[in-house]
Amino acid sequence: MFETFLRPVAASAALAAILAAGAPARAEVDHTSLALPAVALIFATAYVAEDAGIFKKEGLEVKQQVITGIAAANAVISGSVDFSFSSGVTVTRAAARHQPVIAIANTYDHTGFWVVLRKSIAEERHFDPAAPLAERAKILKGLRFGVGAIQAIPHAYLKMIAKAGGLDPEKDIVVAGMAPPDQVGAMERGAVDGISAGPPVVEQLEHEGIAVIVANGMSGKVDPPELTRVAANVLMTRKQFCVDHRPVCVKMGHAMLLANQFMHEHPKEAMAMLGKRMNIKDPEVLAQAFQHTLDASPSPPLVDAKELETADQMNIEAGFMKADEKLASYTAIFTNEFVK
Repeated sequence: MFETFLRPVAASAALAAILAAGAPARAEVDHTSLALPAVALIFATAYVAEDAGIFKKEGLEVKQQVITGIAAANAVISGSVDFSFSSGVTVTRAAARHQPVIAIANTYDHTGFWVVLRKSIAEERHFDPAAPLAERAKILKGLRFGVGAIQAIPHAYLKMIAKAGGLDPEKDIVVAGMAPPDQVGAMERGAVDGISAGPPVVEQLEHEGIAVIVANGMSGKVDPPELTRVAANVLMTRKQFCVDHRPVCVKMGHAMLLANQFMHEHPKEAMAMLGKRMNIKDPEVLAQAFQHTLDASPSPPLVDAKELETADQMNIEAGFMKADEKLASYTAIFTNEFVK
């Protein structure tokens, strides 16, 4: 279903207009790198920044590479990559373990995920989608689930939902890491019983009648409601990097600002770019997936301490951290100076 397209989409008149307020036309070119944990629409801001020519206009040449899951953040911490897109779950856990990281933009403020189950299993177990979450979540017991990455936000969300159903996430469900491009096929083949997934995987599964939603972390009445707003995808780097290479952080932050702005002000053009990026053929699936993505993409992409705290609490609820490891304050691990 998915393919990564590396050719930039031609800029439209609308794009030219939005970029006119951006960086100087002859900005000095800086080279940098950005690690993405997967191929998924939660990283739409980076795709639009590249394909719409925003990075180029800002005077940046950005090498984007997929480094699966939390390894993307580890690449930043080790110094092998300048930036990563990482969830607040990953960033706060790194900070709690004394890694000198900082978030400089927040491009996605919903969890980004649903927990879905193969429709055939839901029917066999007489699943009631209208039941309270505590009842719905009991259906997960004994089943096999795919997540985009182990110990990352899709895994944390799945574990939280299992706990809401009174289950032991370590004993009552089986979890395996699975890249988003492989998830639809795995569900179709019955290789897994369910997944914790985001756009466009869930929209595709629903469109094909393969899956039903057990828990919704994305839109409307969110399960559980305390996750209505969470730092699900931030642009992260090392603190010292923005000291030593401040112009690069200024350009990257401004590129995130312009890309999210472009998505909101010119949704048709942005949707077309993302559809080609992700090779989404069905227009209905694309429209639904893009709308979910747009709803979760704040403009401007400001980092919020409360949303980081919510992500930190996900670490504790998922068992990734002990309660006494929770950060006392979040002000030292983010700045909004580059996205204003």
